[in-house]
Amino acid sequence: MRRLVRESALSVDDLIWPLFLVEGEEVSEAITTMPGIRRLSVDRAVEAAAAAAQHQIPAIALFPHVDPRLKTIDCREAVNPDNLVNRATQAIKASVPEIGVMLDVALDPFNALGHDGIVRDGEILNDETLDVLRQQALVQADAGADILGPSDMMDGRVGVIREALESAGHHHTAIMAYTAKYASVFYGPFRDAVGSAGALSGDKKSYQMDSGNSDEALRMAVRDLAEGADMIMVKPGMAYLDICATLKAGILAPVFAYQVSGEYAMIAAAADNGVFDREAAILESLTAFKRAGCDGILTYFALEAARILGTERHR
Repeated sequence: MRRLVRESALSVDDLIWPLFLVEGEEVSEAITTMPGIRRLSVDRAVEAAAAAAQHQIPAIALFPHVDPRLKTIDCREAVNPDNLVNRATQAIKASVPEIGVMLDVALDPFNALGHDGIVRDGEILNDETLDVLRQQALVQADAGADILGPSDMMDGRVGVIREALESAGHHHTAIMAYTAKYASVFYGPFRDAVGSAGALSGDKKSYQMDSGNSDEALRMAVRDLAEGADMIMVKPGMAYLDICATLKAGILAPVFAYQVSGEYAMIAAAADNGVFDREAAILESLTAFKRAGCDGILTYFALEAARILGTERHR
């Protein structure tokens, strides 16, 4: 009876699994700030993608830990067709073609200063950044990415990327815009995972959203969709469920949320210390996104949640 009258239901079809990449072979290294999450070499990432596909997860999202020697002020490694994330995408699409691959369009993993944009004299240069993002998006689409996620929050980046994709014949490459990406403390473990934390100078408040703003999110959603986004995202997720609900009620487009690294780390650490049941906390936290109206969720719990949901189906 409870299942018959449930208003919001979580399914494996709602999940995107973020994976962290690192150079090497047969590498699986722990991330101290994200218990249970590891950086994977390309071969191990292919194995992870196969596991995701086996559990019917629709897509994975790839984030590179870039060799510090390749980080530069002009972020040129971001536009290298043979960089780590592009090689991983090619390998995964060759071995596990049924899995969707989402890539981040942003410069922070490649930036010697840790920012999402080109920096000069302490200022983030919007228009100069757009040109690099356009090139980055094209090499990612060429590598086989199914979804591009502009997460930089530069003005006009969705329009530039959409025009570049269409001009290059990538008509079926989707854009999931990080529309409401807030300047948040909850990104800390992620920055450790991709190696940008130590490089970051200052903060990102000049281009990421103020945590006190909600109307701005709706304005940004209208803009991103007008520029050619297919889907939009709210990030972080759990602290911004009201924004998810506002966007879903206010626009006719798929809305996703990102249960970010800090949110993952809190749940995992509390569960590991016996504060509450891990499986119950995973399902409850993810169901909250569905209740708020989200069409999908990026979560580091994706594989674990898929296993739990699969077990529940066969009880």
